[in-house]
Amino acid sequence: MATAAAATPSSSSSIIPLSNVEAQWEAMNKDEQLTVHRQLEEIQKKDWKTLSIDEKKAAYYVAFGPHGPRKPTSPPGENLKIFIWTLGLIGVSGAIFGFTRTFAPPPPKTMTKEWQEAENERAKELKLNPITGITSEDYKGPGFVTEKN
Repeated sequence: MATAAAATPSSSSSIIPLSNVEAQWEAMNKDEQLTVHRQLEEIQKKDWKTLSIDEKKAAYYVAFGPHGPRKPTSPPGENLKIFIWTLGLIGVSGAIFGFTRTFAPPPPKTMTKEWQEAENERAKELKLNPITGITSEDYKGPGFVTEKN
């Protein structure tokens, strides 16, 4: 019984050559992939200096290759498509913003510079915030004026 179990890996290990595992991996079924994995485990128990380049490449690909959980979630070129769509949506939103701004009403009269200067004068008359505000002794700020005209 022990001889039959020992004979199984050696007979199935010769099914797939390790010279081109990277190209064949996706086409293999799960049993073949498991066979290659076991074959590589046995090969890696040897001295690494005696392994061929193909065996080292196959071991690296099976351990760290872009398959299984390390498979890329988006295909090549997908990032460019996302970038272009994002720019397009930003452009559309800018166009909608500009369109709505053309039909927006003018700003209220309280936003004009004259109105804000009149607010400053009224604040001085009422002596608003005499400690740190517009009616304090050394105040040099703009007061209620926010417009730069």
